[in-house]
Amino acid sequence: MPDKFRGSLSSDDGSFPPSPAAEGASKRLSWSKLVQKLTEFSGAASPDHCLDSDNCRDLSDSGLFNIPGLSTDSDWFHDPLEETLRKEVVALIARRLIEAKDSTLRCSKLLIPEKLLEHIGQELIHLAATEPCGLRGALVELCVEQGDACVNMGQIPADPYVVPTFQLTLVLRLDSGGLWPKIQGLFGNKSPAAPIVRHALRLSTGFRVIKKKFYSSEELLIEEC
Repeated sequence: MPDKFRGSLSSDDGSFPPSPAAEGASKRLSWSKLVQKLTEFSGAASPDHCLDSDNCRDLSDSGLFNIPGLSTDSDWFHDPLEETLRKEVVALIARRLIEAKDSTLRCSKLLIPEKLLEHIGQELIHLAATEPCGLRGALVELCVEQGDACVNMGQIPADPYVVPTFQLTLVLRLDSGGLWPKIQGLFGNKSPAAPIVRHALRLSTGFRVIKKKFYSSEELLIEEC
C-alpha cells in the first residue's frame, strides 16, 4: 500500500480509526455506564440507599430472606422466646408486604431494606417490654403511606392463641430521596388504558409506630423511628 494512502487511513498516533461496529458497541457501553452512574448517584444521594445486597433485599420474586437478629448488647434484648417470636412477626410483616405488591401497592418488585426489618424488630421488643403478655399480646396493624393516602395492609397477631392486650400500628413510607423515583418511573407501565403498575418500589428505613393499649384509657403513644 502506498505511504500516502496508508497515512490517510491512520490517525496521528499510527492507529486505525474505529469501525462503525466498534463505535456502536462503544455507545451501548457508554449508555450502560450512564445508567449505572445514575443508579449509584441515587443511592449515594439518599440516606436510605439500598442498591446492593448488603443494604436491601429484593423479596418480590423468591420471598427468601433472613431476618436480622438483635445483638446481645442491645438494650432491647430479652429472653430467647421473645427473640424467636420477634423474628416470626417480622417475617410475617415482610411476607404481607410481598403479597400486597401486585394488588395493593401495584408494583412488580418491592425492595425492603434489611435495616428497616431490624428497626421494626427492635421497636416490637421495646414497646412490648412493659406489657403483661410481652410481645405475645401484640396485634400489629400494617400500613404504607402512598402520597397523601395511607394504605392498610391488614392486621397480624403476634400469637393467634393469645387475646391481644395492645395494638401497634406500623406506618411505613416509600423512599422518595435522590433520583430513585425518577429512574424507576421511566420503566413503569406507559399504557393510558391500563392501571399504573410501577416497575419497583423501595421502602424507606424510617417509619412511624402508634401504640394503643386495649386494657387502659391512656393516650396513644406515637414514635418516629
